[in-house]
Amino acid sequence: MRPPLSALPRLSALPRLAVLLAVAAACCSPALADPASADQEKAVALRQEAAQYEHGDGVARDPQKAARLYCEAARLGDMIAQYNLGWMYANGRGLPRDDATAAWFFDMAAKQGDALAARMLRQVGEPPEKPPACLFDADGQDILSAAAPEQQKIMALVRQLAPQYGVYPRLAMAIIHAESDYKPDAVSAKNAQGLMQLIPETSERFNVQKPFDPEQNIRGGLAYLRWLLAYFEGDVALVAAAYNAGEKTVDRYHGIPPYPETRDYVERIREIFKREEHPFDPAITGPSPELPKITARRLM
Repeated sequence: MRPPLSALPRLSALPRLAVLLAVAAACCSPALADPASADQEKAVALRQEAAQYEHGDGVARDPQKAARLYCEAARLGDMIAQYNLGWMYANGRGLPRDDATAAWFFDMAAKQGDALAARMLRQVGEPPEKPPACLFDADGQDILSAAAPEQQKIMALVRQLAPQYGVYPRLAMAIIHAESDYKPDAVSAKNAQGLMQLIPETSERFNVQKPFDPEQNIRGGLAYLRWLLAYFEGDVALVAAAYNAGEKTVDRYHGIPPYPETRDYVERIREIFKREEHPFDPAITGPSPELPKITARRLM
């Protein structure tokens, strides 16, 4: 059996922030001339970072984070990441052993010509019909294809605008679904308005003059998401909680507030988005001063 990356040199540890910025630039820059090449570069960066967390190479060993990064690289077509993630699941390396999930990733690599992946596939069995959740498209194409015609118009606008703000369209779609169910004229009891349910203070903060105009509302919501992603360093659960209850409330409680509405909201976003982290731009704002306490509380 081949251990992951046995014949491949690993990069020296890269700051996680640098990789996140590389991912954000690769996925969102409108100036890319070769999307396929950009995806390949992004996949390599993700796979290399995943290997660092898998092996504890210059960073604290974190198999769960390694698996998430490997999966994103696998989705972008990186054969080595596909094999490595299959190997982790097949051998229970830091993850619960799961032959079905292992089979899916070995099958992906085998279809690209990896003979060792094909051999491992024979050992773990046939892949399941449904792909692992982490492989769902960050652009939300699967959501778009299943939506009603009126919703598709809004989703198409989200897919057009979200990259301009460095936000995955799927995250914005999840927020819109939870906030207004794609109703441009929605108004809440607290006077939150439009598709992304902007309260008047948020509209003013992000220069939204017409909150019921779909494009203006989406732009305002994306600007707020971009800010929250930087403030909470890409932590999707904290970003969702802050979008629902406010960033000051998340800071005050040192994590997701104990409100049933907010906790339910966070789970709804996570269920649709299917990722725990998101690239962010630290130039937008500094991180929350409460992040160290939030992290420490999670480790208790």
